[in-house]
Amino acid sequence: MNHDSNQPTGLMNCVHYDAHGTGRPVSLDEVPELLGDGSGFIWLGLHEPDEALLDRIQEMFGLHELAIEDAQKAHQRPKIEAFGNSLFVAVHTAQRVEDGIGFGETHVFVGVRYLITVRHGASLSHAAVRARCEQAPGMMTLGPSFALYAVLDYIVDNYQPIVRGFQDDTEQLESAVFEENYSRDTVERLYRLKRDLMTMRLAVVPMQDILSQLVRLHPNLIRDEVRLYFRDVADHTVRINEATDAMREMLSAALSVHLSLVTIHQGEIVKQLAGWAALAAIPTLVTGWYGMNFAHMPELSSPYGYVGVVAGTGLLCFGVYRLLKRAGWL
Repeated sequence: MNHDSNQPTGLMNCVHYDAHGTGRPVSLDEVPELLGDGSGFIWLGLHEPDEALLDRIQEMFGLHELAIEDAQKAHQRPKIEAFGNSLFVAVHTAQRVEDGIGFGETHVFVGVRYLITVRHGASLSHAAVRARCEQAPGMMTLGPSFALYAVLDYIVDNYQPIVRGFQDDTEQLESAVFEENYSRDTVERLYRLKRDLMTMRLAVVPMQDILSQLVRLHPNLIRDEVRLYFRDVADHTVRINEATDAMREMLSAALSVHLSLVTIHQGEIVKQLAGWAALAAIPTLVTGWYGMNFAHMPELSSPYGYVGVVAGTGLLCFGVYRLLKRAGWL
């Protein structure tokens, strides 16, 4: 159920799932009564809610003020924190946008009878997650812990196409690195891709610790039947992290190789310039002698003096050219 004009700004979904795992949309006004009836749980979805809405939800669900303060600010590090009989989970999300990769955050409150998700920035709607869960009402009878698994699994699954895109970009850049001509654009693309990979790593690595805790700890909130599913998501994050680490190392090597090739190319140009300068120095030296205005130079009185000097200079230049050519300087 998407929000309408009667719902507060930022409230995307509010669904109650009964003891049989069957869900029905409800309003916020119905939540206190449903929480008090002792069965099922509430799944509440928020997108960049205002402070007033979060204050109302805090009072309604008895959330800790520190957790609410974190949810108001969209600049949290990925983490999991326990507040009494509830958990607060903050994770980073990622998705493709027009100018590259967009990163956002999803904050999750988990209690015995509720799951509340708060999305900020670049993050996809959880409508698809909810629809998939509702196709398996038997699993929804496991409560909020299964819904939490579905949300985290969806977030990690969205990492994978981005990583595949990184792999395609890495292959293209590897080809560009070995092009003969130096390209500033290649270096800029290498830097941007390495920066995005670093940001992705900062999102994925803490997720491993979060999932590890969900696999091992918090028995009052995480059902034993769901821990196996969290372990599967943790395995996905390990593979994604290994892939991003490998690409970061490849990009570092590619950048070093590219800069080395540029240095080598510049060295070749300098060698060629030095070779041609050596050749140009020979006639410059010879003609310099005749610019010193000496009256008694033997070849001046010879009818073949000019031709001899030109021929000798030419032969000397040719000899030096052959030597430099063999040495690879020209």
